[in-house]
Amino acid sequence: MVPPETSPAPLSDLVARDAREFGVYARTGGWAFGLMVARSVRPGGQGADGTAKVSAKEFAELAGCSAERVMRYYKAWDRAADDGVVPHFEALAPGQQVELPDADLWTGYYVSRSSATSERGTAIAEAAEAEGIRPTKALEVAENPTALRAAILADPSTARAARQALLDRVREDPELQTEWARDVVRTDDLKKAVASESRSADRIGYVRQIAESGQIRTPAGQTVDAPAPLRQEAERHLSLLDELDDDEDSVEWATEAYDTMKSLVVEAVEADAELRVQERRTKFYSSLQKATKVFEELTFDDAEEFYEDDMVQRLEELRAAIGTAITALRTSRERHPES
Repeated sequence: MVPPETSPAPLSDLVARDAREFGVYARTGGWAFGLMVARSVRPGGQGADGTAKVSAKEFAELAGCSAERVMRYYKAWDRAADDGVVPHFEALAPGQQVELPDADLWTGYYVSRSSATSERGTAIAEAAEAEGIRPTKALEVAENPTALRAAILADPSTARAARQALLDRVREDPELQTEWARDVVRTDDLKKAVASESRSADRIGYVRQIAESGQIRTPAGQTVDAPAPLRQEAERHLSLLDELDDDEDSVEWATEAYDTMKSLVVEAVEADAELRVQERRTKFYSSLQKATKVFEELTFDDAEEFYEDDMVQRLEELRAAIGTAITALRTSRERHPES
């Protein structure tokens, strides 16, 4: 015996209404609430005469929420109306239905935080739009610095993003530059790390200069053209350094490249007889100039106050050494008059 089919229970009007309202919100998101405000709240400055619309304050009291919340929906609708996405307030009447945009568009107009209306909030919103994200997300982060700190401490990728953001900002913010520099020099570990990275950057710069300019600076300070093999070696090291990932430690690579190039420069000088002689001549003049400058800076106006016999002894030894040097140079000149 086949049991008789049971007819479905009658659909509750309340359930049907909930389903319809849920569907509207699922399709339109905040637009549904924005429409309620737009068609029921009269624009600021408009009198109550001749319209059934109420002020934002009255609407908020009826809704049991703050006037600020109502105005956020009001302003979102106003911005969308200026873009031609929805009708202007004046074209709407209480209870009127209009076709609403997709829910995804709502977040581009609605800002859920009152801080967005402040100068700080406006700046954050503009920066968020420039980065291609919703202002609400950026404002949420800005209003909870403790949560931001926790994320930076716990998550390396968040820390890297924060570091890059600070670097971008510090270039345009002299005050932040000063504060950051002060924090670095007051933190021993950071100070050591900065010194290490600075030294590494200088060494990379040394290799880069040889590779790009094709010139070397000798130990005595001469600037001469680099031999082709030496420049090629610099280019090879520079290529390796440029290919390092951001998270790779460049210090060791920079040190190896720098030491290699310094050794090759010394070898290049020694391999060139003319350059080797010029190098020795340059070193001599450099040392002589330094010694002369030091001696010229000595003053003896008040010698009686600091005089010691040892001073005279040392000056006499220096005079003898200078005499020996002069004799050696003159003798060399006599032996090689053509040089």
